[in-house]
Amino acid sequence: MGTPGDATRTVLVCGEVRTGLLPTFEPLDVRAAEQLLRLRADELVLVSKRPNLYALSPETLTGVDCRLPTSNGAKVRAVGTVTARAALTEGRLLQADAYFRVPASGPDERRPWGQYLVRPGVVEPLGKLPQEALVQGVLAGSGRGELDLGLIAEGLLARLLRHKLLVHRTPMKSQRTRLRWVALPAADAEGASIERFTLAEDELRTVRLRVPEGVEPAAVAGLCEDLALHDWLLTTVVRLLDGSRPGSADGADAALALRPAVEHLLHLWMPGARVHHVLAPLWDVLEREPGFSRQWNTLVQRIRDQLAVQAVPLLRAALAPR
Repeated sequence: MGTPGDATRTVLVCGEVRTGLLPTFEPLDVRAAEQLLRLRADELVLVSKRPNLYALSPETLTGVDCRLPTSNGAKVRAVGTVTARAALTEGRLLQADAYFRVPASGPDERRPWGQYLVRPGVVEPLGKLPQEALVQGVLAGSGRGELDLGLIAEGLLARLLRHKLLVHRTPMKSQRTRLRWVALPAADAEGASIERFTLAEDELRTVRLRVPEGVEPAAVAGLCEDLALHDWLLTTVVRLLDGSRPGSADGADAALALRPAVEHLLHLWMPGARVHHVLAPLWDVLEREPGFSRQWNTLVQRIRDQLAVQAVPLLRAALAPR
């Protein structure tokens, strides 16, 4: 994330991810995914088919000149560009992420725009950066007149959702989730860690990371997108189970309510499949606490048990003598 001792080195990377179900009844194929995510004519959409279908848009830049969010009310003006990109997994789950990196300090006066444009994805403070106040401010959410990453990510989502490919019909009800994240440099090359992961609200999560020097912001963004995707899957399946009333007398309705999860969601669980190898150990932390895959496997077993219970009467009826 920079060279130690350099006043302009990156001391913080901040981002926000929006995750939700693509408003189509059927998932998009490769060609349609490329059409949806072609945000720039001069760059191709990156597509991977293994271990599942994944498409990543080109990066776009948004110029900003505003105050940074701070927890102590410090008014820190910053200028630069925020990176935004979108990803589509299995033609079904759409994500938009906006993020930037920030150095420890900047000039006392604003530079010409050209000097900011040659450093894409960097937002430079005027003067010294109050690092901890910015960390807490980003995770708490921006105030009026402050840099709002969620607004940029939401704007990208809105742009994509206007695409003519989308029919705005979905196979199930779901809600979008938001993940705000900050990453600070680790003390050593082996010091990648998750300092805090919080379920702040029904749809909001926050995560504070430590990552080794030299890891690109795009790789950190990729980790957080992966975390946001799997958190969305957990959240959505829990809500489907709660809404299906598995213990109710009308079990057939419960089974019908769970069918979309089986058809559209269960095969998407692949944590860490595309995470940078240096950051991959962080998934081990999440598997221990709060235990993502352990909870997911429990939910999947509940769904299978419920569907099996409903299948028994049907099987008996089919085998009964006539």
